Amino acid sequence: MKKQLKAIAVSVGLALAAPAFAQEDLNFDAYREMLADGNPAELYEMEGEELWRTARGPKNATLEQCDLGLGAGVVEGAAAQLPRFFKDTGKVQDLESRLMYCMETLQGIPSAEIINGKFLQGERGKVAALVAYVVTHSKGAKLAVDLSHPKMKEMYALGERAFYYRTGAMDFSCASCHSQDDKRIRATQLPNITKPEGAAAGWSSWPAYRVSNSQFWTMQHRLWDCFRQQRTAEPIFASGVTIALSVFMAGKGNGAEAQWPGVKR
Repeated sequence: MKKQLKAIAVSVGLALAAPAFAQEDLNFDAYREMLADGNPAELYEMEGEELWRTARGPKNATLEQCDLGLGAGVVEGAAAQLPRFFKDTGKVQDLESRLMYCMETLQGIPSAEIINGKFLQGERGKVAALVAYVVTHSKGAKLAVDLSHPKMKEMYALGERAFYYRTGAMDFSCASCHSQDDKRIRATQLPNITKPEGAAAGWSSWPAYRVSNSQFWTMQHRLWDCFRQQRTAEPIFASGVTIALSVFMAGKGNGAEAQWPGVKR
């Protein structure tokens, strides 16, 4: 049944994309509005809710006791306050790294299986579905990332430094694409992350369903692909630099309304 639903999502994605690219004079705003009308990410949300409530792993347990920062099992509004510092791990964690921690401690699913896996496949693919489920419960909530803890301040500073750090064969940084207003690649509007409104737009529109390849991408996936496009070393899943960049974007966008999950070209 899940495969049938995702096959439908693929068909929907192709149907949405085809007429838009057939037009020579493309109205980009209208195209983005068309994409937002019926988001196939709902199918991943359904899968994620099932995974949240299903006993799995060596410990045969559910994730219903997973603490995302607001108490065991609380998902309402949790994503809007992530990343955050967790006392139980002594680390700053984003949604994906926290879910990975819960999967290991509650269900016995090794984090290495996710870290060494591939996007859209296996346990890492299941993490993406769980992300879809959790973020949906913060749609419309105000971003409220607490930057007061010293480790959060450290991660914010590291994220800002990483944002401007030029590297790779093309000598690119995140800022090469995301530090100007009204910049676009094809039909994709690039948010100016140096401004609070741009940081909020960039942060709160991922995870997202990508119509062009009929896939659901999390923020970890999006950041990994940005590094790949810079022609530089691709980050390890849930590594410090990806979480730091997330803290930088989320913290800078504080107060804005979350749009999760997004839908992209």
